Amino acid sequence: MRIIIALAAAGLGTVAPTADAATLLMLERPGCMYCARWDLEIAPVYAKTDEGLRAPLRRVDLSEGWPEDLGGIARDAMTPTFVLVEGGREVARLRGYPGDSFFWQLLGKMLDKLPVTAE
Repeated sequence: MRIIIALAAAGLGTVAPTADAATLLMLERPGCMYCARWDLEIAPVYAKTDEGLRAPLRRVDLSEGWPEDLGGIARDAMTPTFVLVEGGREVARLRGYPGDSFFWQLLGKMLDKLPVTAE
């Protein structure tokens, strides 16, 4: 279950991701209708969820070229594609947007692949 944390919603208590921190890449391009659907259904709450706090979102517009710092991550032509990255390496990948219910379930399985951290 996703719990919206009041501190995160207020922008308090969040830490900027480090190079080793988990990040969820969203590979997108202009005109992608499933990207637009994700923007309507998920984007407004993602950063406020437990999932978003654990793996902050980083958008990569494929029409602008591939970022140099992602050289170790395989490119993908399908949009949207979500790539969970930690420590500069790919942990898991989800191609396409299956709708909000399935997205959260599949993202949970992706995040389960991350090492457990002491809190």
